[in-house]
Amino acid sequence: MANILRIALSALFIAGSAVTVSAPAAAANPELEAAKDQGVVGERIDGYLGIVAGSADASVVRLVQDINNRRRAAYGETAERTGATPQQVARVTGEALIAKAAPGEYIMDDSGTWSQK
Repeated sequence: MANILRIALSALFIAGSAVTVSAPAAAANPELEAAKDQGVVGERIDGYLGIVAGSADASVVRLVQDINNRRRAAYGETAERTGATPQQVARVTGEALIAKAAPGEYIMDDSGTWSQK
């Protein structure tokens, strides 16, 4: 139980930090915010960003990949500190990021289905 609490607390930290981890790319690039606003990019339950439907501009795809790589590294670091797996940390963080998603943004649930929040 203590391990789960530690994972949850670390994941909440990452949820705030995931935006921080990706903030340099996101803040400097209104393209990501526009892609979210247009429903091209959304948050997935597994803690990563995803392309919602079809294809996206190559620059958006590269940005999503860059942010996901940064998140993956942060999840791995937190997993090492907490004794959790990176997947556990990513999942708890994904849940927190989905909870923080703005109304109208796309989110992906366990079934792999995109829906608007």
